[in-house]
Amino acid sequence: MKFKSLLLGSAAGLLAVGGAQAADLPVKAKAVEYVKICSLYGAGFYYIPGTDTCIKLGGYVRADVLANTNSDYGIGQGAPGGANNRLDNYYQTRARFDFNVDTRTATEYGVVRTYADTIFSWDTTAVTGSNPSAFSTGSASLGLYHAFIQFAGFTFGRTVSIFDTPWQSYPAGGPDFLPGGSNNVTGVNQIAYTADFGQGITASVALQDLTTAAGGQTNLYNASITAGGLSGFTSASAAGAAFIQGIYGTNDWGGTRMPDIVGAVRVDQAWGLAQFSVAAHELHTAYYGTTEPTGHPDDKWGWAVQGALSIKNIPTGAGDSINLQAVYTDGASRYNFQSLFPQNIYIYGGSGIGAYQSLGFAGIADGVFGTGTGIDTVKTWGFRGGYTHNWSPNWVSAIYGAYASLRYGNTGKALICANFVAAYGAATATCNPDFNLAVIGGNVVWTPVKNLAFTADLSYVWLDQKYSGTIAGAATANAAVAKPAATYELKDQGNLQLLLRAQRTF
Repeated sequence: MKFKSLLLGSAAGLLAVGGAQAADLPVKAKAVEYVKICSLYGAGFYYIPGTDTCIKLGGYVRADVLANTNSDYGIGQGAPGGANNRLDNYYQTRARFDFNVDTRTATEYGVVRTYADTIFSWDTTAVTGSNPSAFSTGSASLGLYHAFIQFAGFTFGRTVSIFDTPWQSYPAGGPDFLPGGSNNVTGVNQIAYTADFGQGITASVALQDLTTAAGGQTNLYNASITAGGLSGFTSASAAGAAFIQGIYGTNDWGGTRMPDIVGAVRVDQAWGLAQFSVAAHELHTAYYGTTEPTGHPDDKWGWAVQGALSIKNIPTGAGDSINLQAVYTDGASRYNFQSLFPQNIYIYGGSGIGAYQSLGFAGIADGVFGTGTGIDTVKTWGFRGGYTHNWSPNWVSAIYGAYASLRYGNTGKALICANFVAAYGAATATCNPDFNLAVIGGNVVWTPVKNLAFTADLSYVWLDQKYSGTIAGAATANAAVAKPAATYELKDQGNLQLLLRAQRTF
């Protein structure tokens, strides 16, 4: 009995000790949710932990130095770039950070995608007047180029236009001011639907709000003649000073009524790409005068049509390409002189006939109207193209060019030229607001390591304006660029500009 009691007591003690030791053991930790690679949508995607959504982060850091442009690779024109005096800058700089987020989720209706792209920039500030009180150290800007949702073929939000080509206005790199087609690289708000027929064949239709594009709408000139000259100006001198800056009247849009209606058909295959695009653009003015009883012209629809062709892997080398496009517009000039193109141009230069200086200027518009007239639409055509050659995996060069022409209608031209004569007289000058513009350039890109590129791009722009003769008098003074009232020769102008860029993409 004593042995039995001893045995049972020992067992109980062992159980008690074992229980205490078990209580001291750590509790098993919950499994860690590691980030997993998502291979469904290409390289760079990962699953967001705890979800079935894949995400990809990307962007770039860029540093630019520009010469003779007074903007980030724009035409050296306007204030102060077109002055060609002590006010314009010989160089301009920019630092930029781009960050984008791409998410995709597979559903029973197909992939749900969201995409956002933000831009943070710091630019040196150009002098913009003849008597600046102080120089600014620079200016910061924030841009939202893309922010859209895609679902079941639909796109809702801000992104490039379906009218655009995949290369936007950069057929082989180049500056921001190439005409000859549309360019909404900074995004336009829209609702679009794309049908995919397989083998790279797609058709798209969209409603897009052009007023939200980076450059917005172009001009819709009210050129009504008042006692002071152009409608909306306080004096003939003020009207004349605006005129020689390419401002031919009051930009007199009414409120929005209809978005642009856009359609495109595209074939995108291994050999290259072919695309045909069309757009309808409503012109809705305000009033002839400043109040409702003055009346208004009827609304009118403008339109644009564009064709594009890209040929890849041509015989000159692997990866080489040729990109071409052409466009015609009637009352929709932004589809040719695109969102990053200046809509009013003026450039001063030297004179060969003894005048104080020479001057070339141009104004872009969708239409012109005056008191009692309808809208006289403006017609344009243009083309652009580029060729890219890969010398080696580390060296690429390209050449590009563009040409565009703008023509005002008879009614619009008569209204504009009546104001020209009122400001400057008719004896020594001939008025014609039509113009042509050409750009040619080339670049070299060195990529010493993957995703790090150094670019040198040189371009030349030529403004072929149709005014001729000389103008003089008080209306020729341009305080924005320190130009006095004097005799100026109306003459074609050109400008050479250079871009040097370093960019790291991630």
